Amino acid sequence: MLLTTKFLRPASDSRAVQRERLSSLLAPGHPKRLNLVLAPAGFGKTTLVSQWCSRTSGPIAWLSLDEHDDDPQRFWQYVASAFEHAGLTGLEPCHKSLSGNTDDSLSSAITALVNALAADGSPWILVLDDFQFAANDRIHRQFGYFIDYLPAGVTVTLASRTEPPLPLARWRVRRWLQEIHPALLAFSEDECREFFHNTMGLSISEKDVQAICRRTEGWVAAMQLSALSGSDSGLEQNNLATDSNSPQAALSINERHISDYVLSEVLDKQPEDTVAFLLDTSCCPRLCASLCDTLRDTNDSQEKLENLLSQHLFLIPLDNHNEWFRYHDLFRDALLQRIRHADPERAQVLWQRAVEWLLNHGQVQGAIAQIVQEEDWPWLAKVLATHGNNLIHGGYHLPVLNWLDALPAEQVEESAQLQMLRVWGRFFANRLDHLEPLLANIEDLLDRHVADSAPDAEGALGLQSEVSLVRSYLARSRSDDKSASDLTKQVLADIDHTRIPLKSVTYYGIGLDDYGKGDLPGAENTLKSAVHYGQVERKPSTVLSSGGLLAWIQYNRGDMDLALDTCTEVRKWVDQHYSDPSQPRLISCWLSAALTEIFRERNQLRDAAAHLEPLLEHINKGAEPGQHIIIQHVRGHLAFSDGRYKDAIGYLEDAEQVGRKRREHIVFEPPASSALLARCFLAEGQPGEARRILESVESQTITNPLNREQNSISYARLLVAEGKPEQALEILEALISDAQRNEHNRHMVEALLVSGEALAQLYRDKECQDRLAQAVGMAAEAGFLRLFAEESPRLQELLLASAMVKTGGSWHISLTDMLLSPKTENASDKKEQTAAPNTQPDHRQTAAGDSVKKLAEPLSQRELEVLELINAGYSNKDIAASMGVAPATVKAHIRNLYGKLGVGRRTEALVRARELGILTQ
Repeated sequence: MLLTTKFLRPASDSRAVQRERLSSLLAPGHPKRLNLVLAPAGFGKTTLVSQWCSRTSGPIAWLSLDEHDDDPQRFWQYVASAFEHAGLTGLEPCHKSLSGNTDDSLSSAITALVNALAADGSPWILVLDDFQFAANDRIHRQFGYFIDYLPAGVTVTLASRTEPPLPLARWRVRRWLQEIHPALLAFSEDECREFFHNTMGLSISEKDVQAICRRTEGWVAAMQLSALSGSDSGLEQNNLATDSNSPQAALSINERHISDYVLSEVLDKQPEDTVAFLLDTSCCPRLCASLCDTLRDTNDSQEKLENLLSQHLFLIPLDNHNEWFRYHDLFRDALLQRIRHADPERAQVLWQRAVEWLLNHGQVQGAIAQIVQEEDWPWLAKVLATHGNNLIHGGYHLPVLNWLDALPAEQVEESAQLQMLRVWGRFFANRLDHLEPLLANIEDLLDRHVADSAPDAEGALGLQSEVSLVRSYLARSRSDDKSASDLTKQVLADIDHTRIPLKSVTYYGIGLDDYGKGDLPGAENTLKSAVHYGQVERKPSTVLSSGGLLAWIQYNRGDMDLALDTCTEVRKWVDQHYSDPSQPRLISCWLSAALTEIFRERNQLRDAAAHLEPLLEHINKGAEPGQHIIIQHVRGHLAFSDGRYKDAIGYLEDAEQVGRKRREHIVFEPPASSALLARCFLAEGQPGEARRILESVESQTITNPLNREQNSISYARLLVAEGKPEQALEILEALISDAQRNEHNRHMVEALLVSGEALAQLYRDKECQDRLAQAVGMAAEAGFLRLFAEESPRLQELLLASAMVKTGGSWHISLTDMLLSPKTENASDKKEQTAAPNTQPDHRQTAAGDSVKKLAEPLSQRELEVLELINAGYSNKDIAASMGVAPATVKAHIRNLYGKLGVGRRTEALVRARELGILTQ
């Protein structure tokens, strides 16, 4: 006797979310033979397949399996009867063979079933729901035979909680298989919204929709349990289609109902060893085999994890190598509730083991998060004392400040080490106003400890050196260069006698001093030491800052290839040692600004904009004032190069204003935005405004020779524009001598060019050509290019007429092409954009049509190129080689691409691009 109700397809609810993006994947098509829908309980497998069947023409045989169908003979009896119930005839030979009870008779029955399907010739669809119940190895072998010999046009769909041991790899190669995994089945935010509003008839706020979607990660069963809980508790239900003004009530995740569902539908149906593994590892937000082995005191955890992954038991891989995983958050919560209730002592021991493993393996932030959650304050104080300094210098100063605030106040007040962490945290957060009293408190505390007992002399000396180092940076913010230098040298003298790693930060301070004095060679050597010691001390933020300033100096000195290598090497080291995917990427203002300037100067304006893009977020969120000025300076320079003078003026005026108002919060003298601002006004035909800007600067104290030179060159340009070449030459002659002596090669080139134009006004043509030839020669050697296009139209005409420009290699050809390129009309009225001027419309973006317009910000031409290469299967390295750019540039394009598409991975980007019609295959 067979249960005919198992042949009945579940009715499709008209209010259910219609998932066209998935239904289209299930559709029959040559040469596909099998759909495999895999996901844990409650992910909507049955609903999806039922919806698809309801809109599919052709005969459909449906079979819902259960725990009694694990016998091969019974399994095939049901399969054959499902076809017969749906109308397939000619199955008498099959039923006759099934009446036997041998493997041979079952093989004959399967062959007879295949023959009946071939004779019928219809495009049959067979759906086997809950296929995980068919766990018998004989069934799997027989089912593989069945799929291998299916006639053309027949499609089988399996819905299963676990991946069956079938020859899936072979079928993938033959393109017989379409797989839908949990990541695809998870509801998108739009589908979550439709589920609550239309399916469940609940009027909940957009904020609640987004919050529940994030918390459930698209797990529809959890959303349904929460919605039903909201309904049961009196949450108003209404038909939104007819009552758009209905009130919006709050809805939250019902943890108890979800936990009960997990325990009854998932956990209680697993073998004992699987349940034990799940409970023992539930204390860890992230899992790897080594961590699990430590918790369980075994060595088989990798096998266990991969087994859970194949069973789709709410285990989510975090990499492509099956090394790191996590449980679905709500699933993990249910496991934690079970073990804490059943065996609280073991739960506590497992938690302690997990935290100790994290600390021993460099996962300090994960360990601290666990400690804070358990409110173990003594352990937190101990961990911060040991690891806090490196965390702060690794870019995590704000979390450290929050953790210090979580500690009892008296615990911090009695610890000079913890108070010093608070000082460094506030320093890196640019909260400089109240640091001096905190430093005084630390010194008083150290004195009291000396009076009370035998102190830790080495530790006390180290803390005193840290106090002096912070005071040196505070002195720089007051432009007290002598005090800053004296304090830094004292720290450097004492540093070898302390156990606190301070050399990198100290050398960075000396590098800032050398840069402030215009001693570029000295600053370069000091900053190389800062980078070296930063790597030794494992201080990524110092490595980035020191390496970024080093690249900035190398760029200004004319070694752009060397500057690019410095950026690449520093970024590579940081990414290699500090690539935690759960944390935001560490960004260096100096480094990104240097890359922006390098690519802008090479006339690769799109690549320059790609490196600028990550910095703009800091402007919007409130960057440290010195960084704010640097970002706005390079942003203004890029806009100036792009002919967007009004935009450039806005950015540069903002930089000037911040520099005036917040000078005491800046520990170095930032670039002279005034010089570039004056050039913008000259380009706009407003020499009066340019003079006002430059004359107002004369009343201010400018200590950095680079900034003085920039303003002097801009003032010389103004004099030439006003027809006063003699005065311009008087300024430039002295400047050229100083720039040559100090290796300020970029300024040397600019000064030579402007003096050439001044000499031309005086009809001293031979001297003019000599100056221009010298400037071209220096620029060609350094790779400077864009600065020529930023000079006056008259000077560009002189350059095109110069014999030096007409004879040369590829750089000279690029210079000529750039100077001859037509100027963009109304350039100053354009809005900020990443594209370079004079670029033809991208045929791919035009072909995408209205689909591309669906994006809030369209993809640039370079981003489209990257997207197509990703679609072709290229790696980042291959994309860089294909486009002729650095790998760092490719990464910047990919970050921008992901941001515009609203995705986080390559596969998601390709799916989204196809949905929008940007990619067609």
